[in-house]
Amino acid sequence: MKFLIIFIQFLVLYGFYLAGEWMSEFLNLPLPGSVIGFLLLFAALALKIYPLRWIESGAQFLLMFLSLYFIPATVGVMNYGDVFTGKGIWLIAIGVFSTLLTMAVSGYLSQRTTQSPREREVE
Repeated sequence: MKFLIIFIQFLVLYGFYLAGEWMSEFLNLPLPGSVIGFLLLFAALALKIYPLRWIESGAQFLLMFLSLYFIPATVGVMNYGDVFTGKGIWLIAIGVFSTLLTMAVSGYLSQRTTQSPREREVE
């Protein structure tokens, strides 16, 4: 029974993706359909149109295998080894900088959003 629930929830998530793809193509939007589908899902959850518990198990199942989704992109980079040759130090520097920037912005935003309005006034 649990497998069937996860499968149905996966189909719902896939439906949001397909709706986004359709909107992107039909409305000729410059955004990828997957991003539009994600925004549709976010709007449905934020506006309480679609409760989180209706997709939670399916999303958790997909998140368990998230690292596997990056394998095709990583293997695809191997085809462009000549582009990266001799630029290793720059790639490392860019990777470290972008990681630190992401951590700093994420930390600031998470602290800012968890503060009450009264605590924000003190700052």
